[in-house]
Amino acid sequence: MKTPEISVVVPVYNECRRLPEALAQVARAPFTKEVIVVDDASTDGTRQWLKKFESGRARVANLPREAVRVAYHARNQGKGAALRTGFALARGRFIVIQDADLEYDPADWPQLLAPLQAGRADVVYGTRLAGGGAHRVHLFWHSLGNGFLTLVSNMCTNLNLTDMETGSKAFRRDLVRRFRIKSNRFGIEPELTAKFARLGCRIYEVPVSYHGRTYAQGKKITWRDGLAAFWHIVRFRLLD
Repeated sequence: MKTPEISVVVPVYNECRRLPEALAQVARAPFTKEVIVVDDASTDGTRQWLKKFESGRARVANLPREAVRVAYHARNQGKGAALRTGFALARGRFIVIQDADLEYDPADWPQLLAPLQAGRADVVYGTRLAGGGAHRVHLFWHSLGNGFLTLVSNMCTNLNLTDMETGSKAFRRDLVRRFRIKSNRFGIEPELTAKFARLGCRIYEVPVSYHGRTYAQGKKITWRDGLAAFWHIVRFRLLD
């Protein structure tokens, strides 16, 4: 089988209503790609829908079944664990992270991937804070916490990122073969940032659109994850 240009890793937990549309938008992105969906022990019907898709009883327009691989976790472990599973399965030249909740838009992939394709970057972060596409006006305390975590991360890595916690990331696949990912939950964002910085990667940011959800709509990250992220920043700077 021809090696795809990109491996799209889709971590999913209880997104039965949004996952089919997310995969449809992934299918419309103009890249040679494989799609790796990692179900983190969903309980809302997501797993059943994926089983139907794999058997041909459910379809996504322009997304052939053979372009999709699905991995299932026996128990819920968190986004970091799902990404770790997906990265291990990836075969593409580049990896793109795409959350199943569609807070980030696959239509932004051309600008996200452009610095990688041109050979100027090793890693590209899609920032929600530098203009660009449409942004939903969202939660003040969440934005404040994100800014604080980005500041502390920058102090520890000597980077000047505007949005370390972004879920929109793309990078060379070989990079994640050079270190072991330890975070199981949302600590994956500061961990990846710390380890990319330690490798001396050329990191770019590009503006992306953002369609944030409220907690009533299914947003899963909480203040506890913010505290954990702070610990992970310190951990991966001083102890790892």
